[in-house]
Amino acid sequence: DVQLVESGGGSVQSGGSLTLSCFAPGYTYTRTCMGWFRQDPGKERDWVAIYGSRGIATYRGGVKGRFTLSQDHAKNTLTLEMHDLKPEDTAMYYCGAVQPEGSLCRWTGAYWGQGTQVTVS
Repeated sequence: DVQLVESGGGSVQSGGSLTLSCFAPGYTYTRTCMGWFRQDPGKERDWVAIYGSRGIATYRGGVKGRFTLSQDHAKNTLTLEMHDLKPEDTAMYYCGAVQPEGSLCRWTGAYWGQGTQVTVS
């Protein structure tokens, strides 16, 4: 099984910054089909920033220009830098990873971390 360990969440005021990290010991696909999702209570988990099957970072519209996805292959770590945070960014953030199947990332079969809470007031 793949273990994903998130860290870096917290409470900040609007306009503040946080950096989330996802440590994936032994996982070698950190640049493909790996990314960050978020979930509000009672709602479905939505993608936020992901590396697709070709290693290209994609951001959902509301975070473009504010969030930056990066990875350190040597450290098996995926990082999400978040700037100019807004109250609507408040959610539980999850790191997700799935081994690519050709050109596809089948997120329904992804591994997930335990989540880290981000609260923006």
